[in-house]
Amino acid sequence: MSALTRLAPFVRAGGRLFRGCGSRSAGSGGVRHAGGGVHIEPRYRQFPQLTRHQVLLGEFFSGFMWFWILWRFWHEPDAVLGHFPYPDPSQWTDEELGIPPDDED
Repeated sequence: MSALTRLAPFVRAGGRLFRGCGSRSAGSGGVRHAGGGVHIEPRYRQFPQLTRHQVLLGEFFSGFMWFWILWRFWHEPDAVLGHFPYPDPSQWTDEELGIPPDDED
């Protein structure tokens, strides 16, 4: 029985969640956000008006993207640089580099 008493707050919260969704979908006193026209007014050759929430989400996701790219590059550089040892340029011959011989006129 003690396990059921520990679950009681979660059951109450779940009930409130479902009751809240049902009352809004039935149209009983909630604010309706859909229908009735354009939500974002079109503006010719101007940037859209962004909310603070949209700006913060954009900053968060772009920061996470760069973190992920740099983290993967740091821990797996072969994915970008290749899976082979880098050649030593001092061992290349003049012919391989395209340098003509000295005795050529």
